[in-house]
Amino acid sequence: MADAKIDIKIGAISFAAEGSEKWLSGELDKVLAKAPELAAITPAEPENGDGGRTKHAKKGKLGTLAHFLKEKSATSNQVKKFLATAAYLHDTTGKDRLTTGEVKTALKNANQTKLNNPSDCLNQNVGKGHAEKDGGSFFVTDPGRTSLGA
Repeated sequence: MADAKIDIKIGAISFAAEGSEKWLSGELDKVLAKAPELAAITPAEPENGDGGRTKHAKKGKLGTLAHFLKEKSATSNQVKKFLATAAYLHDTTGKDRLTTGEVKTALKNANQTKLNNPSDCLNQNVGKGHAEKDGGSFFVTDPGRTSLGA
């Protein structure tokens, strides 16, 4: 019979074992020593184990897109909704440049109401200094993040 039992998960890495406390401690130390190396080569697992979810609908440190929009009071104003969605995508995907199509798709995948004219929303944010165009893509500026309360 096992003296000790452990079950831990760090990102996509999990470790579960039963055995004597001394043996278990040694094995856990081995896993923890290799964790940074394994995390660098192992893709993150979707939170619900469903490989079909898109990265835009994924819950992360910011929660869901719907929650983020509500938190930023960006559900009724389309220009602010566009900006908040773009900021969310920057933070959750790690991409430094986005397209209006990616913002539109993220809203659709998160079951949020669509924007009537995403290009106009981007242009209005650019006009306010909240976003900046870069070729066929754009990014949210620091003043844009500040306007969201970030």
